[in-house]
Amino acid sequence: MPALVEARDDLTAAVQQIMLSSTDNDYIDQLIPVMKDAHQTDRAAQLIQALGQVSSDREADIERICNTNSQEFISSVDQLQRVREGTLSLTSEVLRLAQQIQSSTEKLLEQKRELVESRSVRQNIDETSQALQDCLEVLKLANHVHDLLGQKNHYAALRALDELQNVHLREVTRYKIAEMIEKSVPALQRLIADAVMADLNTWLYRIRETSQFLGEVSFWHTEMRRQRQKERAEADEHIGGFKLNSAIERVADETEGFDVLNNDEVQVDFTPLFEGMHIHDALGQSDRFKAEYANTRRKQKDLLLPTTLNLMDEDNAELSNILEGIAGFAIVERATAKKTEGLRATVDVDELWDSMCQSAINLISAALPTVTNDEKLLKIKSVIALFIQTMDSWGYSVNSLDNLLLTLFGKYAELLKQRFSEDFQEIVSTDDYMPMPVSSAEEYEKVVNVSWFQPPQRASQMKFPTVLPFSQMYPLCCIDIRNFLNQIYLFSDDHFQNSSVIDEALKNSLDELLCTKVCQSLVDRLSSQYPGQIVQILTNLGHFETACRELQDLLVEARTSGAASGPIVLKATEEFAAGKKTAEKRIFELVNSKIDDLVETAEYNWIAPPTPPSPQPSLYMQELTRYLSNIMSSVLLGLPVPIKELIYFDALSHAASTILSLPLNPSITKISPGAVQLLDADVKHLTSFVEGLGNAALIQNLDELRQTVEVMAAPQGEREEFFDVGVRMRKFGRVDAVNGAVLLEKVNQGEQIPVPEPGHAGQSGGGSQFSFRDRLGLR
Repeated sequence: MPALVEARDDLTAAVQQIMLSSTDNDYIDQLIPVMKDAHQTDRAAQLIQALGQVSSDREADIERICNTNSQEFISSVDQLQRVREGTLSLTSEVLRLAQQIQSSTEKLLEQKRELVESRSVRQNIDETSQALQDCLEVLKLANHVHDLLGQKNHYAALRALDELQNVHLREVTRYKIAEMIEKSVPALQRLIADAVMADLNTWLYRIRETSQFLGEVSFWHTEMRRQRQKERAEADEHIGGFKLNSAIERVADETEGFDVLNNDEVQVDFTPLFEGMHIHDALGQSDRFKAEYANTRRKQKDLLLPTTLNLMDEDNAELSNILEGIAGFAIVERATAKKTEGLRATVDVDELWDSMCQSAINLISAALPTVTNDEKLLKIKSVIALFIQTMDSWGYSVNSLDNLLLTLFGKYAELLKQRFSEDFQEIVSTDDYMPMPVSSAEEYEKVVNVSWFQPPQRASQMKFPTVLPFSQMYPLCCIDIRNFLNQIYLFSDDHFQNSSVIDEALKNSLDELLCTKVCQSLVDRLSSQYPGQIVQILTNLGHFETACRELQDLLVEARTSGAASGPIVLKATEEFAAGKKTAEKRIFELVNSKIDDLVETAEYNWIAPPTPPSPQPSLYMQELTRYLSNIMSSVLLGLPVPIKELIYFDALSHAASTILSLPLNPSITKISPGAVQLLDADVKHLTSFVEGLGNAALIQNLDELRQTVEVMAAPQGEREEFFDVGVRMRKFGRVDAVNGAVLLEKVNQGEQIPVPEPGHAGQSGGGSQFSFRDRLGLR
């Protein structure tokens, strides 16, 4: 119980404290915690009771105060009544004023409503004006796109269209015009793309029309590079070993800043191509653009080449135009691939190049059979070589064109060979086969310079006019050989990668020309019956053999292939050596034939009676020695001494064997001592002639003949010694044992012939009544 009283006192005290609050907010702020605490502690009844207690206490205080001051209260009430009356009056006035204000407010509201409405209208007008302005801006920009298209400013038109689509149209999306323009954007894009492609096609057409001139300028530039490289090579021999388009040449030529695509003669502007690429890329049509561009270029490539080609025009204009067109086309392709990224793949460019090259090669190959002049073919090669070097500098493969040059060279070599073959044949056929006369020192020097001929002395030491050992055909053929060599090497000028082919073709062609047209023609003429002509042919063959040996060394020096090594051997050298042997044999045949003819005229009376001592030689023997002397001093005079000695050696050997065959004839069975004397006189005459030649080796050819005649003329006792091998080998070692025995038997039989009476001596010598068989000792 005491605890309950204490709790209620606490609430009362708290309520009293709350009542002392100065403001309502403080009152509320203090009351709420007390109420919350009473509620949580289940003392709400005590709180109400406390509040009631405080209320009672307050009422008691008020009643007490009122009872104490009632008069003042009454006066206050009166005063308050008066105040109330004034308040009512003021209230009436306020109400009146309120009605006035209400009336004014209604007017004001009406005005405000009108103002709001006017503001709404004005806002609508402003919004409409702004919308119109935005729409006009869109329309203006759309028209600007068309204007830019009309001005060929396609990139600006595309940017304006992009700005229109992504910026301005978004500001007017709520309007119908935005939808209309939005639908027209693809059409505008196509319009821009078509305009770009139209301009690009115009550019491609101009490029196609400019391709030939561009190629011509590039050819001119290559020719200028050739000249500069030649000048550098002349100034520095080390640079001369480097060809055009080599790394050294490119570095040396860097200072010449010539742009084939942009110069005083031709300017190729790639702006339309770049613009077309960029615009189609922006439109997302790059693949379509690449495909259309590639297709257009393929069509232009097909239009570039004609169906036929004439290589026989005077200045090769048609061939030059085709190659210049191809060069210009390919240069643009290569430049396009370098200046753009992804538009032209290297594979595509190379494919177009290979196609054009193959078409050009086919055209040239088809027209090549019409070319029958080597000089014309060399000009054609020069144009193609210039084309090859130009395109090689742009990084294109030229292997197929190098193979074409091989074909051209084969044709060129054949034409050269044909022309020089005719020249050689004419020279050989029109030659007089006489030693070549030279009338002056100047003419002599010219002949020596063009011929492979070592003069025995200088021109200043010679007397003119004079003659050279060879005939006129030799220096003429030497000139042709040098011309042939120079002209075939002309093909390697400018550009030719297969120099070893030239070396081999030159060797084979020279071999063929010299063997078939010179050597064989000379050998064929050895059938002549004129020793002088055959001797001249032999002399010419000897000089040609020397020329071939000199020519072999010259070919080694002139060899263009650095990889080749070793000596060069011409088959013609052996052919001319063999021809010399044939000519020598032919001379032997003619001389021996003449000897046979002379010996056949011998009229020995093998049963002749003894003759006076030292009889005169027979007429045939005199003719024989005179013939040998004359032919050596005239016809064979120009031959080298070794050959003349060889001819003498063979002729004397043949003469000896022929004379020896006369008594060995099986039809002759008896040889009288008188006949032996006659034979011995002839042999001594021949021996004396040979000894007069001053060559001891030649006399040996007569040893067998002399010793055989000596055996036949020996007395009977000495003849018997012949059958003693030891004596025979000592005295008659060169006499054939069988032939000696046969002749001795005939001599023995001849000694048994009775000496004719003096009255018959005349008959035996002249003998119309003495038979031919009797004169020869035949029965």
